[in-house]
Amino acid sequence: MPQAFDCHGFVINVFVALGGNVTSQTGGPEQTLHAALQDLDHDDLRLCAVSRYYRTPAFPAGSGPDFVNAVAGFATDLPPNQVLDRLHQVEARHGRQRAARWGSRTLDLDLLDHSGVVLPDAAGFAHWRDLPAQDQARLAPDQLILPHPRIQDRAFVLIPLADVAPDWVHPVSGHRVAQMLAALPEADKSDIRPI
Repeated sequence: MPQAFDCHGFVINVFVALGGNVTSQTGGPEQTLHAALQDLDHDDLRLCAVSRYYRTPAFPAGSGPDFVNAVAGFATDLPPNQVLDRLHQVEARHGRQRAARWGSRTLDLDLLDHSGVVLPDAAGFAHWRDLPAQDQARLAPDQLILPHPRIQDRAFVLIPLADVAPDWVHPVSGHRVAQMLAALPEADKSDIRPI
Protein backbone atom coordinates (compact mmCIF):
# COMPACT_ATOMS: atom_id res chain seq x y z
CA MET A 1 0.00 0.00 0.00
CA PRO A 2 1.46 3.42 -0.95
CA GLN A 3 2.13 5.73 1.99
CA ALA A 4 1.22 9.41 2.15
CA PHE A 5 2.82 11.78 4.63
CA ASP A 6 1.81 15.20 5.92
CA CYS A 7 3.55 17.72 3.68
CA HIS A 8 2.13 20.73 5.53
CA GLY A 9 0.46 22.08 2.40
CA PHE A 10 3.52 21.75 0.17
CA VAL A 11 3.04 20.28 -3.31
CA ILE A 12 5.01 17.27 -4.52
CA ASN A 13 7.40 18.55 -7.18
CA VAL A 14 10.20 15.96 -7.10
CA PHE A 15 10.09 12.23 -7.82
CA VAL A 16 12.92 9.88 -6.92
CA ALA A 17 13.33 6.22 -7.90
CA LEU A 18 14.91 3.99 -5.25
CA GLY A 19 16.45 0.59 -5.76
CA GLY A 20 18.94 -1.86 -4.35
CA ASN A 21 19.74 -5.55 -4.50
CA VAL A 22 22.61 -6.23 -2.08
CA THR A 23 22.98 -5.84 1.66
CA SER A 24 24.28 -2.57 3.08
CA GLN A 25 25.46 -1.84 6.63
CA THR A 26 21.79 -1.01 7.33
CA GLY A 27 20.51 -4.43 6.28
CA GLY A 28 18.83 -5.95 3.25
CA PRO A 29 17.49 -3.88 0.35
CA GLU A 30 14.12 -3.16 1.99
CA GLN A 31 15.77 -1.88 5.18
CA THR A 32 18.23 0.17 3.12
CA LEU A 33 15.45 1.83 1.10
CA HIS A 34 13.55 2.61 4.31
CA ALA A 35 16.67 4.12 5.94
CA ALA A 36 17.45 6.13 2.80
CA LEU A 37 13.96 7.65 2.84
CA GLN A 38 14.47 8.67 6.47
CA ASP A 39 17.85 10.19 5.58
CA LEU A 40 16.35 12.20 2.71
CA ASP A 41 13.37 13.56 4.68
CA HIS A 42 14.29 17.04 5.98
CA ASP A 43 12.67 20.45 6.22
CA ASP A 44 14.16 21.41 2.84
CA LEU A 45 13.26 18.09 1.16
CA ARG A 46 9.96 16.84 2.58
CA LEU A 47 8.97 13.23 2.01
CA CYS A 48 5.32 13.30 0.90
CA ALA A 49 4.56 9.88 -0.62
CA VAL A 50 6.15 6.46 -1.05
CA SER A 51 5.00 3.68 -3.35
CA ARG A 52 4.79 0.08 -2.35
CA TYR A 53 8.09 -1.79 -2.57
CA TYR A 54 8.43 -4.06 -5.60
CA ARG A 55 10.66 -7.04 -6.31
CA THR A 56 12.25 -6.80 -9.77
CA PRO A 57 14.54 -9.32 -11.48
CA ALA A 58 18.05 -8.07 -12.12
CA PHE A 59 18.88 -7.13 -15.72
CA PRO A 60 20.20 -8.90 -17.65
CA ALA A 61 18.58 -12.08 -16.31
CA GLY A 62 20.85 -13.93 -13.90
CA SER A 63 23.20 -10.96 -13.38
CA GLY A 64 22.51 -10.72 -9.65
CA PRO A 65 19.92 -10.89 -6.90
CA ASP A 66 16.48 -9.40 -7.47
CA PHE A 67 16.13 -5.67 -6.86
CA VAL A 68 13.75 -3.94 -4.48
CA ASN A 69 12.36 -0.81 -6.17
CA ALA A 70 10.14 2.08 -5.12
CA VAL A 71 9.36 5.69 -6.02
CA ALA A 72 9.01 8.56 -3.56
CA GLY A 73 7.53 12.02 -3.99
CA PHE A 74 9.04 15.04 -2.25
CA ALA A 75 8.27 18.74 -1.88
CA THR A 76 11.24 21.08 -2.04
CA ASP A 77 12.52 24.51 -2.97
CA LEU A 78 16.01 23.13 -3.56
CA PRO A 79 17.23 23.40 -7.16
CA PRO A 80 17.72 20.14 -9.10
CA ASN A 81 21.51 19.93 -8.68
CA GLN A 82 21.23 20.29 -4.90
CA VAL A 83 18.63 17.52 -4.80
CA LEU A 84 20.97 15.33 -6.88
CA ASP A 85 23.86 16.10 -4.49
CA ARG A 86 21.66 15.04 -1.57
CA LEU A 87 20.79 11.77 -3.34
CA HIS A 88 24.49 11.04 -3.94
CA GLN A 89 25.32 11.76 -0.28
CA VAL A 90 22.65 9.31 0.91
CA GLU A 91 23.81 6.67 -1.59
CA ALA A 92 27.38 7.01 -0.25
CA ARG A 93 26.14 6.78 3.35
CA HIS A 94 24.65 3.40 2.46
CA GLY A 95 27.76 2.03 0.78
CA ARG A 96 26.99 2.72 -2.88
CA GLN A 97 29.97 1.86 -5.10
CA ARG A 98 29.93 2.94 -8.75
CA ALA A 99 32.10 0.08 -10.01
CA ALA A 100 29.91 -1.14 -12.89
CA ARG A 101 27.11 0.58 -14.77
CA TRP A 102 23.81 -1.20 -14.09
CA GLY A 103 25.55 -3.58 -11.68
CA SER A 104 24.50 -4.81 -8.24
CA ARG A 105 24.27 -2.06 -5.63
CA THR A 106 23.30 -1.36 -2.06
CA LEU A 107 21.32 1.72 -3.05
CA ASP A 108 20.48 3.59 -6.23
CA LEU A 109 18.64 6.91 -6.07
CA ASP A 110 17.62 8.42 -9.41
CA LEU A 111 16.12 11.87 -9.75
CA LEU A 112 13.21 11.26 -12.13
CA ASP A 113 11.63 14.70 -12.32
CA HIS A 114 11.96 18.09 -10.68
CA SER A 115 9.07 20.48 -11.29
CA GLY A 116 8.80 19.41 -14.93
CA VAL A 117 12.06 21.09 -15.93
CA VAL A 118 14.02 19.79 -18.93
CA LEU A 119 17.80 19.76 -18.43
CA PRO A 120 20.23 20.64 -19.82
CA ASP A 121 17.85 21.58 -22.66
CA ALA A 122 15.52 19.78 -25.09
CA ALA A 123 18.36 18.71 -27.40
CA GLY A 124 20.52 17.42 -24.54
CA PHE A 125 17.61 15.48 -23.11
CA ALA A 126 16.78 14.00 -26.54
CA HIS A 127 20.39 12.91 -27.05
CA TRP A 128 20.37 10.80 -23.87
CA ARG A 129 16.80 9.53 -24.34
CA ASP A 130 17.59 8.32 -27.87
CA LEU A 131 20.98 6.78 -27.06
CA PRO A 132 21.31 3.29 -28.62
CA ALA A 133 20.95 0.42 -26.12
CA GLN A 134 24.60 -0.67 -26.40
CA ASP A 135 25.72 2.89 -25.51
CA GLN A 136 23.28 3.18 -22.58
CA ALA A 137 25.11 0.35 -20.81
CA ARG A 138 28.53 1.99 -21.07
CA LEU A 139 28.00 5.78 -21.18
CA ALA A 140 26.86 8.08 -18.40
CA PRO A 141 26.19 11.81 -18.74
CA ASP A 142 28.51 14.23 -16.94
CA GLN A 143 25.60 16.53 -16.11
CA LEU A 144 22.09 16.18 -14.77
CA ILE A 145 19.54 15.10 -17.39
CA LEU A 146 15.88 15.78 -16.56
CA PRO A 147 13.47 14.21 -16.76
CA HIS A 148 15.36 10.95 -16.32
CA PRO A 149 15.90 9.81 -19.92
CA ARG A 150 14.91 6.16 -19.28
CA ILE A 151 11.58 6.65 -17.40
CA GLN A 152 9.46 5.55 -20.36
CA ASP A 153 11.56 2.38 -20.83
CA ARG A 154 11.52 1.07 -17.26
CA ALA A 155 8.57 -0.80 -15.84
CA PHE A 156 10.37 -0.99 -12.48
CA VAL A 157 10.09 2.82 -12.34
CA LEU A 158 6.69 3.33 -13.95
CA ILE A 159 4.84 0.75 -11.84
CA PRO A 160 5.79 2.35 -8.48
CA LEU A 161 5.44 5.85 -9.98
CA ALA A 162 1.83 4.94 -10.78
CA ASP A 163 1.32 4.27 -7.05
CA VAL A 164 2.30 7.79 -5.99
CA ALA A 165 1.56 9.91 -9.07
CA PRO A 166 -0.81 8.16 -11.50
CA ASP A 167 -1.57 11.50 -13.19
CA TRP A 168 2.07 12.55 -13.63
CA VAL A 169 2.72 13.76 -17.17
CA HIS A 170 6.13 13.40 -18.82
CA PRO A 171 7.29 16.99 -19.45
CA VAL A 172 8.68 16.18 -22.91
CA SER A 173 6.43 13.50 -24.41
CA GLY A 174 3.22 14.65 -22.72
CA HIS A 175 2.35 11.02 -21.91
CA ARG A 176 0.81 9.98 -18.61
CA VAL A 177 2.22 7.13 -16.53
CA ALA A 178 -0.54 4.74 -17.64
CA GLN A 179 0.17 5.47 -21.32
CA MET A 180 3.88 4.79 -20.89
CA LEU A 181 3.17 1.57 -19.00
CA ALA A 182 0.72 0.42 -21.66
CA ALA A 183 3.39 0.96 -24.33
CA LEU A 184 5.82 -1.46 -22.65
CA PRO A 185 5.87 -5.16 -23.56
CA GLU A 186 3.93 -7.34 -21.12
CA ALA A 187 7.11 -9.34 -20.45
CA ASP A 188 8.76 -6.21 -19.00
CA LYS A 189 5.97 -5.86 -16.43
CA SER A 190 4.98 -9.42 -15.55
CA ASP A 191 7.88 -10.21 -13.19
CA ILE A 192 7.59 -7.02 -11.12
CA ARG A 193 5.69 -7.90 -7.94
CA PRO A 194 4.72 -5.93 -4.84
CA ILE A 195 6.44 -7.12 -1.68
